Amino acid sequence: MHLLKIHGSGDARLDDYQRPATGPSDLVVKMKACGICGSDLSYIKIGGIPTPGTITPLGHEGAGEVMEVGAKVEGIAVGDRVIVNPMMTPSNIGSGGPEGAFTEELLVREARLGASILPIPNDISYEIAAMCEPLAVAMHGVNRANVNAGDKVVVFGCGPIGLGMVLWLVDRGIRDVVALDLSPERRERAMALGAQAALDPSQVDLRAELAKLHGEVPSYGRVGVGTDAYIDAAGAPNILSDVIAMAKFHSRMVITAAHMKPIEFPAGRMLTSEMTITTAMGYPTEMPDVIAAMPRLKDKIASMISHRLPLSEVMEGLKIAATPQSCKVMININED
Repeated sequence: MHLLKIHGSGDARLDDYQRPATGPSDLVVKMKACGICGSDLSYIKIGGIPTPGTITPLGHEGAGEVMEVGAKVEGIAVGDRVIVNPMMTPSNIGSGGPEGAFTEELLVREARLGASILPIPNDISYEIAAMCEPLAVAMHGVNRANVNAGDKVVVFGCGPIGLGMVLWLVDRGIRDVVALDLSPERRERAMALGAQAALDPSQVDLRAELAKLHGEVPSYGRVGVGTDAYIDAAGAPNILSDVIAMAKFHSRMVITAAHMKPIEFPAGRMLTSEMTITTAMGYPTEMPDVIAAMPRLKDKIASMISHRLPLSEVMEGLKIAATPQSCKVMININED
């Protein structure tokens, strides 16, 4: 067998691998699909998690078929089609623990149905099931924005997470969604998912465009744009200050992107808008809701997968995932 691991900064390898024995509270998933995440690319750049120089197995967006079940595991049988929730595993699969999902056979320690292991609906393919994890991240960001039908929302960044946010916003009846990205391919995907507009922020006066699309609202002697909520899934250092400068009274901002350096925070300007700024991390409760929505949204979810490669070509997949032309790069495993 094989397992994708980080060995240092910029150094990822598909290593030979021997899976540990299955304990009485564990199970083994014969992996079928695992998506490449932007976090994987960041971990490789850093050179390991939690600290540089740590050999780190990768892969946390996985789905497959149960092939072994420990004697103490309840409610799960060999042959079950399942999604792995890495946040609910004791080893935090693919994000610093000893296991990663870019492998043929994944050991899930202390497996629990409804927590670390979730059933796949009958009519959902493995690769759509593997989209559950990034879509749950996106849903959590939207949940933190506290938006409802009729609100006006801006999403910065149209990578897989940002596009997932567009998907959930439109699915909730929010029609005034403006998506921002430098890549024309990603902007096209946002429009296909139902965005009101998709703009290149480097080529337009963003405040002026949002004033046209979302209107303007007086706010303590100045005028803010009519946008109700902003979600940062891009991580550009100017986004926070730009939003504060144009925000209306009591608007909201959610930061989901990983900002690796301190960013400017013009708190003085923020006083006149009394806006709320918060963050979103992971998916504490969202995975079951994502799975429930998959049957009705499976075609839109499938449209977010831009590339499909076998595990033997995962290194090429990492290169593709780093390009702005890609969306979700899916690695198919144990498939003919």
